[in-house]
Amino acid sequence: MSAAPYTHPTAWDAVADFLEHLGAGTVFGLPGDDMDLLGALEDRPAAAVLCRDQRNALYMATGYALASGRPGVCAVGKGPAVTHALTGLLEARSAAAPLILIAGGTGLDRLGTGAFQELDQLTAVRPFTKWAVRVDRADRLPAALEKAAAVAVNGTPGPVYVEIPEQIAGDPVERYAPWRPAGPQRLAPDGGTLRAAAERIAAAERPLFLVGGGARNRDAGRAIERLAELAGAGIFTTASGRGVVSEDHPLFCGLSGLYTTGPAAALWRETDLVIALGSRLEETATFGWPEARDLPVIQVVAGEEDVVTGRPGLHVLGDVLRAVQGWAGLLAFRPSGADWTARVERARAGQAREAARLAAEAERAAAAAGAPSVAGVLDALRRTVPGDCVLVQENGLQDMWSYHHPHWSCGAHGGSVVPSEQTPLGFGAAAALGVRLALPDRPVVAVTGDGAFNIFRPELPTLADAGAPVLYVVLDNGGYGWLQTNLDRVSGGSSRFAFTRDRPTGTGELAAALGLGYARADRPGELDAALRKAWEHCASGRPAVLEVRVLLTDVPPGMDEGPAGDFPARDA
Repeated sequence: MSAAPYTHPTAWDAVADFLEHLGAGTVFGLPGDDMDLLGALEDRPAAAVLCRDQRNALYMATGYALASGRPGVCAVGKGPAVTHALTGLLEARSAAAPLILIAGGTGLDRLGTGAFQELDQLTAVRPFTKWAVRVDRADRLPAALEKAAAVAVNGTPGPVYVEIPEQIAGDPVERYAPWRPAGPQRLAPDGGTLRAAAERIAAAERPLFLVGGGARNRDAGRAIERLAELAGAGIFTTASGRGVVSEDHPLFCGLSGLYTTGPAAALWRETDLVIALGSRLEETATFGWPEARDLPVIQVVAGEEDVVTGRPGLHVLGDVLRAVQGWAGLLAFRPSGADWTARVERARAGQAREAARLAAEAERAAAAAGAPSVAGVLDALRRTVPGDCVLVQENGLQDMWSYHHPHWSCGAHGGSVVPSEQTPLGFGAAAALGVRLALPDRPVVAVTGDGAFNIFRPELPTLADAGAPVLYVVLDNGGYGWLQTNLDRVSGGSSRFAFTRDRPTGTGELAAALGLGYARADRPGELDAALRKAWEHCASGRPAVLEVRVLLTDVPPGMDEGPAGDFPARDA
């Protein structure tokens, strides 16, 4: 037998070598008592962001993966460290983020003995991962790592889990071949299905495009916008698909579903075909659509598990860009529907006028109460930060203004990262750190409510240590504004319970102790100067926090009709 050409002194050294092969620039996590992974990373180029909480480590790695398109890597200990990470795995799975979670585990010889922090970790993580493995023999580690990466990035991307139990941690690992290439493979759709879909698109008189998160990084050469022009179709995105297409394009009309109001919403009642690119057609994206039987959908997704049936239409399995390029060739000589195109452009113009009216109305109401308006905060941001800014969002009540186009626009060069349909509070605040490390040449701004920011607050030392120059714009309504608003609707404002309190946040003192920039605006006239101060600090290469006092009554468009379950009581 020939000698193995690649030998690693320990299992963790093999892991570190594989992560370098992946091009993992940063490893996020909170290791347990075993520091061997950090020891193995000492002389390698990857940075390590050592978090205070495993859940936030997963959020950061997810933000890194969504922004870079490369796998995010996270390392944690065993037992409760793994259960703390579960919400992060849930979010990564829902966000379709390629992520590799590496955890320690109880040794094979101690399983079932009541060993310290012993847990059936595989059973715990399997509902939240695409693939999970426990590596009980050192010679199987290289194959497990290679499969983990292949599963994470291909098909519908998602999280995978690799457990390295104690009994192999110090064993040498031998490989007989170089590491495999680990990039995603973009599969072409079936030709017959693509042609059948093209015939339906050609026959449609009032088509709309819906661009989802599965189209992220798949709009090379503005292929989606060019196809929309050929089809004469309006363009909407889901929240997670934002930043894929140019929001300056004359056919772009904003976000679909929950975030569509005004003249743009009317297009959804008139369309006769939806072409959904990389969308799972979640409830938030389809809120306010016509009855399912009345609206056919052509859905392009990478994995069959994301196919949504129950509507007329068909599905196309494969890469979004390859589907779009295929349709562009098949539809090249189709005359565009000039009437519908003009209708879409009028809706876009009407939406802009309506947004300006609503922003002015909100600003007058906030000014009367002596507070800045959220729409005014977004407008000040637009005037202050560069156009290639990546906006990372949360899901509070006031910060939801930023989901409504054109109150915030990514323009032609901006980016966006948002929580998935699971919307775990605090995801955006933590993910922004990962986004900034993945995109070191892009400005990154996180717009978050104070409730979500308080969940992230224990990681402010992590932010300072990482030196990631993120600008946090914290909308301070005194706590959980969404819950307080719903409580007020039930109690008429007289409840003995409360989700919000008007009191000092203490953020300025904490920021000063950690060397972070800090500014605060309590009144409209203070906003521009406070934002400039925070941004100048951030632009100099250091994180900064801007707190802005906002009113509970400063509600985004379409959210003031009262609740109906999780959503407002409106049709669109």
